[in-house]
Amino acid sequence: MSSSSYSSSPCAACKFLRRKCMPDCIFAPYFPPEEPQKFANVHKIFGASNVSKLLNEVPTFQREDAVNSLAYEAEARLKDPVYGCVGAISVLQRQVITLQRELDATNANLFRYAYNEMPPLRPPQPPPPLAAGQSSAFCYPYQWNDPSDEDNERSSGGNM
Repeated sequence: MSSSSYSSSPCAACKFLRRKCMPDCIFAPYFPPEEPQKFANVHKIFGASNVSKLLNEVPTFQREDAVNSLAYEAEARLKDPVYGCVGAISVLQRQVITLQRELDATNANLFRYAYNEMPPLRPPQPPPPLAAGQSSAFCYPYQWNDPSDEDNERSSGGNM
């Protein structure tokens, strides 16, 4: 992108920091004036100086991806200050596990139906109950309990 396109209006970073946006501004290509909240979130979590240092260290062709990652993590940290995007990933992983179990049960029922061995339909099993003190919004992978593994866990002494 040419720096001349930023001369009419300062980038979101320079506007937020109340400074003049220079033609060689490191922030201008990645924080356009139309997205002021994007820089505000990144600045609040990481700080302008740290972002500037990071952008100067990252190769030019990877800077846009770096800024998008920072913006995503900053937004996630503002929503969930403890776990950030890791909390969102954990929730999605648990949903994948639940949906995989449901798909497996449905495929088993389909197989039985195809061979006229269809038992009465049972609703899918709910996810295992949460351990004491465990939040439904986040858990580490080693905290995931598979009900079929409970006997194995008791005999082996636990997950970890």
